[in-house]
Amino acid sequence: MSASVKDRLKRSEAVIGSWMQLPDASVAELMGAGGFDWVALDMEHGAIGAGALPDLVRGLEAHGTEPFARIAQGARTDIKQVLDAGCRGVIVPSVESREQVQEAVAAAKYPPEGSRGVGYSRANLFGRNFATYFANINREVVVVAQIESIRAIGNLEAIVAVPGLDALMVGPYDLSASMGLTGQFDHPEFKRAMETYESVGRRQGIPIGLHIVQPDAELLRRRIADGYRFIAYGIDAVFLSNNAINPLKAATRG
Repeated sequence: MSASVKDRLKRSEAVIGSWMQLPDASVAELMGAGGFDWVALDMEHGAIGAGALPDLVRGLEAHGTEPFARIAQGARTDIKQVLDAGCRGVIVPSVESREQVQEAVAAAKYPPEGSRGVGYSRANLFGRNFATYFANINREVVVVAQIESIRAIGNLEAIVAVPGLDALMVGPYDLSASMGLTGQFDHPEFKRAMETYESVGRRQGIPIGLHIVQPDAELLRRRIADGYRFIAYGIDAVFLSNNAINPLKAATRG
């Protein structure tokens, strides 16, 4: 059995995942068969609701891909919902403070380490595997904080100091927008913010991540060489959009 995403992050290995926004189990099977270490179900910007989670998780698990979810917000109920459906990791958007991370970690872990509600669910096969699941999930679950504002950059040292946080993921568009520089990734102020993000991650030993939205294998290799370890590559809808093109009309593509 291959090492888990969490174990590989602890060894400072790069784990490559992707993003899913389309709530379709067949898409989940295809993404799961794509060789990714993890795939995040996007409940913040995608069309995925709680009712779709079990089938999407099954589709990813069928090929050994770890199912993660980006929740809509850092609420305790959102985290419980995705973990009960069988997700093995939680990506929390718009984290700006130590307190937000503490709340997310507590929501992801059963007592006494946290405050996750205890009950039968799909994650423990509706009670059949409850004892095994309960005994192991606290040390196996992955909690990732998305850094998406200049305020978060300013609070980064405190954020990464929270026990139980496994990785960071930067949101470059939101980060640049919070600086009044939407999409201006070459602006010196944005570059300085990214340098802070990278240096704090290296200094504090927390894996840093980012999302390569448009597939680019060379860029992926460069980011791994730069020290990024939790990397999302592409989105299901982007893979489809890039290839669902009539080649005879590609020149007029809008």
